[in-house]
Amino acid sequence: MAIQWFPGHMNKARKDLAERVKDIDVVIEMLDARLPASSANPMIARMTRGKPALKILNKQDLADPAVTQVWLDYYCARPGTRAIALDAGERAPVTKLVSACRALAPNRGGLEKPLRVLICGIPNVGKSTLINSLTGRRIAKTGNEPGITKGQQRILLADDFELVDTPGMLWPKIEVEEGGYNLAASGAVGRNALDEEEVVLELLRYLMKHYTPLLQERYNVGDIDGWQDFEVLEQIGRRRGAMLGGGRVNIQKAAEIVLTDFRAGSIGPITLERPDEWKAWEKAAREREAQRQALREAQRLEREQRAKGSR
Repeated sequence: MAIQWFPGHMNKARKDLAERVKDIDVVIEMLDARLPASSANPMIARMTRGKPALKILNKQDLADPAVTQVWLDYYCARPGTRAIALDAGERAPVTKLVSACRALAPNRGGLEKPLRVLICGIPNVGKSTLINSLTGRRIAKTGNEPGITKGQQRILLADDFELVDTPGMLWPKIEVEEGGYNLAASGAVGRNALDEEEVVLELLRYLMKHYTPLLQERYNVGDIDGWQDFEVLEQIGRRRGAMLGGGRVNIQKAAEIVLTDFRAGSIGPITLERPDEWKAWEKAAREREAQRQALREAQRLEREQRAKGSR
């Protein structure tokens, strides 16, 4: 199942961003530290190409710290890019953020040349919470559901530092299937756009590969070596009392338990992708798309041939 979610307010936000980005000096993109590449918006990357970029890996307290460092090194190796990691509830991030932005645009600053910074990210990545922390007051709505912020707003962090907030945006077509599942697992996608059981089975497959001890400790499932993902989900349901009549497991409830635990960090510090994995997923996605394009072209040519033959 392909995960796609691009409601109307996101399309409007895309058009607004295209206009606003012309006057911006630095682009901050907030990423989910548990899924840095999946939460990086390729649409924003295209629209802001050539602009200095600060990547914020937010919710680092929920992510695997060793893998977070790998991602920080990965992004910092890019030209014109810096990367920092923040906790979801970090109290005083303003100094770290402002210093990084000023380093990326050293020729901007002072009242004559104020630094203009755009902050963007996917839904539910913690952007509004960060902005409230930066300003020391509640000026951005926060919540656990994606799509809370619906319009741009300008915020002065200093006399010569203007921050432009934008609504959380996904993109019209998520090419990398694994990325779509990771976004859904994190809560960035509206519930009406996903099958929670399917998302959880994908999540469990990854956890069984990289974080089996955390699964065993959280759910007391014992030795699951050689088990299938659905068997693990059923066992979790039994352990947590997610049962129907006749001894059957309530799979929907079991899936909701796992999703809730993952999003809250209750399973443990987890990151769902590494740079080398992401590159492999991207390559496979490109190959699948090329095959689809070739099939469509072959079908088009076949229709043309049949049309000629019927004349």
